[in-house]
Amino acid sequence: MLSQHRSLIVTSALPYANGPLHLGHLVEYIQSDIWCRYQKMHRHQCVHVCADDAHGTAIMLRAKRERMEPSVFLHQVLREHKADFAGFHIDFDYYYSTHTPDNRYLCHMIYERNRDSGHITRRVISQAYDPEAGQFLPDRFIQGTCPKCGTAEQYGDHCEACGAMYNPTELVNPVSVISGATPVTRESEHLFFTLSDFTESLKTWCNTQGHLQPEVANKLQEWFDAGLADWDISRDEPYYGFLIPGEKNKYFYVWVDAPIGYIASFRKYCQSLGLDDKPHWQPGSDTELYHFIGKDIITFHALFWPALLEGAGMRKPTAIFAHGFLTVNGRKMSKSRGTFIRASAYLRHLNPEYLRYYFATRLTSGLEDIDLNFADFAQRINSDLVGKVVNIASRCAGFIHKRCYSQLSAVCAEPELYQEFADARHEICDYYERREYAKAMRCIMALADRANHYIDRTKPWVLAKQEDNEIALQKVCSVGLNLFRLLIFYLKPVLPVMTREAEIFLDTHFFDWSDCDKPLTRHTIKPFKPLLTRVEPAAIEAMLADANANETGPGRIL
Repeated sequence: MLSQHRSLIVTSALPYANGPLHLGHLVEYIQSDIWCRYQKMHRHQCVHVCADDAHGTAIMLRAKRERMEPSVFLHQVLREHKADFAGFHIDFDYYYSTHTPDNRYLCHMIYERNRDSGHITRRVISQAYDPEAGQFLPDRFIQGTCPKCGTAEQYGDHCEACGAMYNPTELVNPVSVISGATPVTRESEHLFFTLSDFTESLKTWCNTQGHLQPEVANKLQEWFDAGLADWDISRDEPYYGFLIPGEKNKYFYVWVDAPIGYIASFRKYCQSLGLDDKPHWQPGSDTELYHFIGKDIITFHALFWPALLEGAGMRKPTAIFAHGFLTVNGRKMSKSRGTFIRASAYLRHLNPEYLRYYFATRLTSGLEDIDLNFADFAQRINSDLVGKVVNIASRCAGFIHKRCYSQLSAVCAEPELYQEFADARHEICDYYERREYAKAMRCIMALADRANHYIDRTKPWVLAKQEDNEIALQKVCSVGLNLFRLLIFYLKPVLPVMTREAEIFLDTHFFDWSDCDKPLTRHTIKPFKPLLTRVEPAAIEAMLADANANETGPGRIL
């Protein structure tokens, strides 16, 4: 368990601002939020930032379809995203947008530094053009068959099936997403970032232990084996984004300004506190920088992004943590299959902490996909949280209130058992640190089983029937509530609201991990109220019906 105080910047991938969040998005934000809450419980200076990715042709076309100015549409989506994040208790220290003066300034600065260092070139390329819409087609507005693996319905920049990157003109049987027309080829001059200038430094960075997950580093070796190609960073008008300084009618490709939004969001956070953000981005900075992302966008974050930063004389990330996708009842998220669920639809029917806990029981440090099986979801919440953890408090609190004047015993009757539970925090902390949340939850639930076994063995309900046995009853129930207190504390990164309500009941607060050392003695507790109710099948059915009533699919995450 790491104990020294640390300074961390943690980012989550930017949700695209052309639609609402769905449960697949929440995998990442819950994962990063748990990690940040864990770090803050160690009193580390951990800043969690994110932003809406607000640029690209998709934004322009969606705003037009909604008959809104893009800025008005973006403001509406930003408000919806913030509401969904708040609903799931995702605690960003600052949430921003990439369509801001701060981000424009930083984009210009980073581009100009790379340009002046000789890392930007220009050349004429053949580009897909929609003859019916009368415009060049951005990569994401062309679909066709991947030229590498043959998977159909892939976008024009990369294949989501095999991860290959390619030029849109390489797609087999391409069609325009805008009009359905077959694109024609026209020439246009574009700007390129010479990624190959950074081959050796990227090799070293990617293969340094701790920067990337091993399976990611192995996959990226294919890029180095093939040779790093120049990266097209410009787009032709019409395009919603930032104009490239010194150029006419050329805009930054969204993958340039989107990750720079991490820096802009952190800068805005620092400005709100009167702090200087620049030292954190200098090479050699003691601040740790972590990116939580989906496995489909690893190449942008592990190759292009570190190279762009290096070319601008800035530090690279400390580590990039990629995760898998979400399936629902074993199927990909799909409106036609009834497995496409908006975050807002879930929140109308189910407790958000159910999902936070369920994802935690599934999340590991690897890239495995996560399946949200609703039968298992209900069983796990009802068994683990209601039947095991909350049950401990409900079995003990009433006796303390009615027979012991709401006061815990003067001493802990089971110091060795309590110490065993307290010492478990070292293993649990290690799991949280390494993002092995599933292992942490299994460890916590094993402790919950031990606590319930203790109550079964000591039988406080039998003690309560015996005359003049209040002291023995008080000791047993006080041990039970102290073990419950530790379990709740260990679950705090996952269940912040339930923890807060337990703190009210116990009339105590959990500040950091050292609070585990001593049990509560001679302590008065408040009346117990149910902390969590069972998941009812009717609520799940109502949520699924609501989710499939009239959903509009959201955009990608950058």
